[in-house]
Amino acid sequence: MTPRFVHLHLHSEFSLTDSTIRIKPMVKRCAQLGLPAVAITDQSNLFALVKFYKAAEAEGLKPIAGADIWLADEGQPPSRLSLLCRNRDGYLGLSRLLSRAYQEGHRGDLVCVKPAWLYDERSGLVVIAGRQSLLGQHLAGGRNDTAARILHDWRELFPDALYLELTRTGRDGEQAFNMAAVELADRMDLPLLASNDVRFLLPDDFEAHEARVCIASGRVLDDPKRPRDYSPEQYLKSPEQMAELFADLPEALENTVELAQRCNLELQLGTYYLPDFPVPDGHTVHTVESWLRAQSEQGLAERLKKSPVAAGHTTESYQQRLAIELDVIITMGFPGYFLIVADFINWAKQHDIPVGPGRGSGAGSLVAWALGITDLDPLPYDLLFERFLNPERVSMPDFDIDFCMDRRDEVIDYVAQKYGRDRVSQIITYGTMAAKAVVRDTGRILGHPYGFVDSIAKLIPLTLGISLDDALGESEAARKDNNLASAELIARYQSEDDVRDLIDLARKLEDLTRNAGKHAGGVVIAPSPLTDFCPLFCEQGGTSPVTQFDKDDVEAAGLVKFDFLGLRTLTILDWAVKAINAERQRNGEAEFDLTALPLDDPATYALFSRGDTVAVFQFESRGMRELLKRARPDRFEDIIALAALFRPGPLGSGMDKDWTARKHGEAEVTYAHDLGDADCAGAGRLFAGWRRPAAPRDGQEKARGNGQGACQVRGRRVCAQC
Repeated sequence: MTPRFVHLHLHSEFSLTDSTIRIKPMVKRCAQLGLPAVAITDQSNLFALVKFYKAAEAEGLKPIAGADIWLADEGQPPSRLSLLCRNRDGYLGLSRLLSRAYQEGHRGDLVCVKPAWLYDERSGLVVIAGRQSLLGQHLAGGRNDTAARILHDWRELFPDALYLELTRTGRDGEQAFNMAAVELADRMDLPLLASNDVRFLLPDDFEAHEARVCIASGRVLDDPKRPRDYSPEQYLKSPEQMAELFADLPEALENTVELAQRCNLELQLGTYYLPDFPVPDGHTVHTVESWLRAQSEQGLAERLKKSPVAAGHTTESYQQRLAIELDVIITMGFPGYFLIVADFINWAKQHDIPVGPGRGSGAGSLVAWALGITDLDPLPYDLLFERFLNPERVSMPDFDIDFCMDRRDEVIDYVAQKYGRDRVSQIITYGTMAAKAVVRDTGRILGHPYGFVDSIAKLIPLTLGISLDDALGESEAARKDNNLASAELIARYQSEDDVRDLIDLARKLEDLTRNAGKHAGGVVIAPSPLTDFCPLFCEQGGTSPVTQFDKDDVEAAGLVKFDFLGLRTLTILDWAVKAINAERQRNGEAEFDLTALPLDDPATYALFSRGDTVAVFQFESRGMRELLKRARPDRFEDIIALAALFRPGPLGSGMDKDWTARKHGEAEVTYAHDLGDADCAGAGRLFAGWRRPAAPRDGQEKARGNGQGACQVRGRRVCAQC
């Protein structure tokens, strides 16, 4: 069947102030209505582009990228235009336009594009002028000749890419604009475009939409003086409804399909683009691959001069492990990533900026240890490199890198200087309307007294990520976990009309995107200007722009994320070390080295066993301190085990209790497989509180020469105690 209409003007929740449309439900609704394509034109941003693109393609719809912009020169009132991307040139131009608007065009709550900027970036863009455009402003003021001159100029600048938008949603001034626009279009041979200026998904969503507008503007729903800029007709109408609405202007409907066919933007998702790492000129082969090998081999040799070879290993086994890791890194195309990370970490160390020793799966990389990215030899602990990089599960490497909170920005600034300030940026995050907050906001715009709203919000349990459906006992999660539902909230919801109306309205708004912020530590480094990959966002008065795509979308767009995490613990440790060394210098004593602390200090384990770890990273929470008191760790392997056990899965299954009971001899150590007791004692202590080794089984024998043991069944080492 020939398509009859396409929605080309639609705001999603990522417009932040005037839409309740969530991406996936909208795309599904479009598919149900038989629409072949749809455009999202959020206000002054492309926040939703990657999510929209993926969702639309999954439903078999053609995604069309665009945005509404405010256009204004200095001293002029802003007017609105809708822009659509015909191709990649149009997308890149729109990306640059929006980025420049956020960095140079703030005007109160708006960000404005200057006409000259738009004209410079017009290649590949389609301009749609409607009632709120400069054209519409002049027509509304009776300045028809001026409006005609503007259209003439625009047509010269945007040949075959200028459309006049008509809407029939029952808003003030709409009919007068439509009549004048039809006359001008006929006289100047310009195409008309039917539109519904969509702001919500279904007719019943109008009240929730108005509530969202009031939350954003600080108004009350019943305020007779508040602006009424929207109508109940601005929902996602079907092609049949739009055909009936514009039956007298079939060409305005046909033009939406024709324009949708002309807009062909293909995003290249899933391909990673790393910046070029500058290989020193003196290097023989002059490739990042050969430079990574040379630096890793040299770094390993220097490490082994200072650190003893792990028990059960030799220098040759270290070199073999290094060669295997290097082959994987180079085969997967990530040598530049390792060199970039090593470069800024070592720069930080050289400038006396505290850096964490390494954590997460990256600590399993011998290459990372050799390059100075981590300060942990993975071999004594049998850490697996495959958890970090695995050719059978291709994903970007991701080091969690901790810097001193006070000086982290110095490292980011170094990276920006090295690779170019237009190529380095932090990453955006989006705040959403969580359960308690949305109840308070909804109560306020409904005009309820603070005390009444507060009493309802306080009935929602203090559980991370809880939803209103959870609190009302109506979700699957609540049926599995009785602690999520609030009996008093359920009772009030069922018996009080005001409570029920408030909660029902809040449920329609819950989890909508509310505001933009900055990721705690994510930084991207692009091989060319960032606007080649995504537009930038900057708050008013801000000096450091962030990407308009969040961390998942920015990686999908091809940019590699580096974590520059600020850790207060490192700052405190740095203060402590400097204070100790100042005192030692006065007393003529040797300098204190934090990295040389022994791992078998009884006083330290006594402190952990008392739970006195309120300032110890990852051991500071109340739950962890309670676990420490029960577990009473007395060796480093216990600390490792407890860090692994203090996670939702192990805690929920009771593994922490089993481990503690086995460690203290209160429960028998058992294995699911009969090879379990042939494992090394080191692993046994780690996972089951093993105190003594199992007797050797068939296929297992003691290694000779160094007092260590080797399990021939699994190739695992056995510590000297065993």
